[in-house]
Amino acid sequence: MMVKNSSGSAGLSGKRIKDFKLNALLEVTNSINNNVSTSELLTTFESIVRDNLSIGKLVLFSFDGQGWRCLLQFGVDNSFADIDVAREFAAITDIRTIDIAAHPLERSFEIIIPVYHKSLPLAYVLVGDINEDESGMSAAIKHLPFVQTLTNIIVVAIENKKLAKDNIRQATMRRELELAWEVQRQLFPEELPNDEQFDMNAVYLPHLQVGGDYYDFVRINENEVALCVADVSGKGVPAALLMSNFQANIRVLLQYMPDLTELVRELNTKVNLSAKGDRFITLFVAKYNLVTRVMHYINAGHNPPILIAPDGVTQLTIGCTGLGMLDELIKVKEGILNISPNSMLCCYTDGLVEQTNEAGEEFGMERLQHLAWQERELNPADFNAMLLNQIEAHKQHLNYVDDIALFTCRLH
Repeated sequence: MMVKNSSGSAGLSGKRIKDFKLNALLEVTNSINNNVSTSELLTTFESIVRDNLSIGKLVLFSFDGQGWRCLLQFGVDNSFADIDVAREFAAITDIRTIDIAAHPLERSFEIIIPVYHKSLPLAYVLVGDINEDESGMSAAIKHLPFVQTLTNIIVVAIENKKLAKDNIRQATMRRELELAWEVQRQLFPEELPNDEQFDMNAVYLPHLQVGGDYYDFVRINENEVALCVADVSGKGVPAALLMSNFQANIRVLLQYMPDLTELVRELNTKVNLSAKGDRFITLFVAKYNLVTRVMHYINAGHNPPILIAPDGVTQLTIGCTGLGMLDELIKVKEGILNISPNSMLCCYTDGLVEQTNEAGEEFGMERLQHLAWQERELNPADFNAMLLNQIEAHKQHLNYVDDIALFTCRLH
């Protein structure tokens, strides 16, 4: 491999030294272009400095974005393993002799070669056992700037390979999240009614690409419908997976469990089995009879929906603790309401009222109730749009702190 030392010669001519360096750089460049592995790049580097420059001891430290690690070592044991690279070498910007007080490195190495990109250190090379009398190559110490350049190329190439892998990994994760979001979207109702009985509108804004908020509308029979909104503790894919399981359970149970208390207790059991104590779910579920205009509901630890009736705004708080918090729900209370014509029910998740502004102030329930009463004549789509505009104005340039689900229903 490469230019080998010519035994018996007193040294290489200037031209042959230049040729050696050019050939070495060409070999490394070809290896990089051929996308060889990191270990192959380091093997090439080791061969150049050990076989051609007669360096007997070497340690290469590189910064990987998280901290300093040893990329390569030869001719030495692990006595350097405890060196604090950042502390010991931070002030070194030029090739110089080793000067580390009371450390074994000072006995093992003679030279330190720093490698910088602009003002940021990329690597440090410690070299020792330099054979300045080795036939074939003039004193290796004269070629340390070349080692510095070569190290720079190698380290940058390795970092670029790592970044390329990270980019591929991130692209794969983004695609997986996109697929997860497509699946999750199918869990929500495809269409919400807008007729003489109901006018409904819903918005879902996941904090990440997928989330753990959920809303639903289910026709139980000719006279009864169910409305619900739920929120899994936590965010992202784990929360979304638990919620998808929960959604399947509640849709099935609503069809054959007419009693809401029995329904919620069964849901609590199923959440415990699925979450295994790691997560819990808050839920608001209501059954509404179109003939009697009576609504039965249970609030299982969820942010209270608000009922906007002609005579005022009411928070729907009656219920029990969240699902999955206790092995068994002993006390479950059921709220019962007579719904006035043209009332509007606004259900939401905590991301709405807990969104903060620059001063750390939450949007809050008081503001929500005030806006709900003030804008009570709006249809659900315009009402939801108004609330989201208010949230945007409140948070300004800050990011959303959580998923937001907003489900509003006008009961004609």
